[in-house]
Amino acid sequence: MIKQFNQIILFATMTLGALPAQATLSKFELANGMQVLVKEDHRAPVAVQQVWYRVGSTYEHGGITGLSHMLEHMMFKGTKSYAAGEFSKQVSKLGGQENAFTSYDYTAYYQVVGRQHLEKVMELEADRMRHLVLKEADFQTERDVIAEERRMRTEDNPRSKLYELFRATAFINSPSHHPVIGWMSDIQNYELQDLQAWYRQWYAPNNATLVVVGDVDPQQVFQWAKRYYGKHSPEMIAPPKPQAEVPQSGQRRVELKAAVQSPSLMMGFHAPSLVTAADPQEVYALSVLASVLAGDDSARFNKHLIREQKVLAGASARYDETSRATSLFTISATPAQGKTLAQAEAALWHEIEALQAQQIEKSDLQKILAQAEAQYVFHQDSIEAQAMILGSLTSIGLPIETYDQWIERLRRVTPEQVQAVAQKYFTKDKVTVASLKPNGEIAQPKPHKSFHGGQR
Repeated sequence: MIKQFNQIILFATMTLGALPAQATLSKFELANGMQVLVKEDHRAPVAVQQVWYRVGSTYEHGGITGLSHMLEHMMFKGTKSYAAGEFSKQVSKLGGQENAFTSYDYTAYYQVVGRQHLEKVMELEADRMRHLVLKEADFQTERDVIAEERRMRTEDNPRSKLYELFRATAFINSPSHHPVIGWMSDIQNYELQDLQAWYRQWYAPNNATLVVVGDVDPQQVFQWAKRYYGKHSPEMIAPPKPQAEVPQSGQRRVELKAAVQSPSLMMGFHAPSLVTAADPQEVYALSVLASVLAGDDSARFNKHLIREQKVLAGASARYDETSRATSLFTISATPAQGKTLAQAEAALWHEIEALQAQQIEKSDLQKILAQAEAQYVFHQDSIEAQAMILGSLTSIGLPIETYDQWIERLRRVTPEQVQAVAQKYFTKDKVTVASLKPNGEIAQPKPHKSFHGGQR
C-alpha cells in the first residue's frame, strides 16, 4: 500500500488526535540499535504493533524507482520458518488485522490484535525482518501484480496520473520527482538481485523503530523485543546522499488530456517542512494558511469561489508539514459548469493575492485553532493513530514531542506570519500548474482489483 497522500499521516495525524493524557510513553533501545517506543493505553484489551523502516521512494534512484513498494509486497511471501501467506493466516487466526504501506520517506508494517496475542505477532514480524526468502517465481509474479496495480491506480485514473505528472514537474532533480509506486519502465525491469540487495541494505534493526500502543506492560514489551528483534545483527547503514531540489526561477506548466467529463487544476508551491525549515514557525503558519484557504465550509475558497461567485465546483489545499525533503503546498480545484480552467486559476490567484495584501482577522485564526484543538481531542481513542504519530515522527528524524507541541506552536501563529508566508512562497514565478482536460472520449469502466499492501 503506498502512502501517497501527503499521504495516513502525519498531518492527517497532526490534526488527528491527542495521545491520551493518562497514557505514558516508554523509550528503549536494543543493543543492535533498534528503537522501541511503547505507549500505554489501557482503555481496551487490544494492542497495535508497528515496525517502521527508514526507507521509502525518496531513498531510490532512477532505474529502481518503486523498489521499496515492491519489497513491501514481497514481505508477505514467506520466510525460512513460515510459508508464503502464512503470516497473514496466523494473524487472522488470532482475530487480528494486519497490513503495510510504503511512502516517500518510510515503509511500515502493522498488526492490531488482542493484548494476549502481542507476543506472537512480535515473533512473526521479527522473523521476516531478516529471514525473508525471496524466490524468483514469487518475484516474477509479484512484479506483474505491481505493474497491474500501477495501471489501475495511476495510468487508468486520470486524476492520479495528473498528480504524478504534477509532482514530476514540480520536483526536477530531487527524489520527490519519482512516484512511490515507481515508473512503469523501472517496474518491468526489476531483477531479483535488486530486491535482495535492497532488503539486506535497509531492513535491519538499526534502521527500524518498533512502536507498540495499547493495553500493555512496557517492560514486558521490551523483554519480548529483546527476545525476538534483539537477536538480529545491525547493518552498516549509509544514508542517501543529499539531493536538494534546484531553485525554481520560472513558472512550470503541464497539461494532460483524458477521458474525463470535467477539467481540473492543480497549483503547487515549494515550501519547507519541519525537517528542512530554517524557521519552523513558518511551517505552522503555512499549516494555518491551508486551513484559511480550504479548511472547512467557511474557508476562503469554499465561501467566496464555490458558494458566492460559483466559479468553482470544488477546491482543496494540502500541505505536508513532515516531509524529510522540500515539501509542496498544493491547491486543487474543479471549475464550476460553464467556467474555464483559466477562470478557475484566476479566481484562485485572486484569493491568494487578497491574503497577501491583507492580514486575516484574529477571529478567523481563533476559529482555526479551536477546530484543530477539537480534532486533537476527538480522535484520541485510536491506538493506531497514536502509533502512526510516534512511528512517522521518529522515521523522519523529528522528536516525538513534536506532536504534543503541535497545538502550542499553532497558538503562536499570528495574522502577520500567515500573511508573510503567503507573500514569500506564493509567487507566480515559482508556481507549478497542472491541468486536466477532457479529450472528448467516454471513460470505460474497468474491473476493480484488490491488492495486499500497497500505497497509502
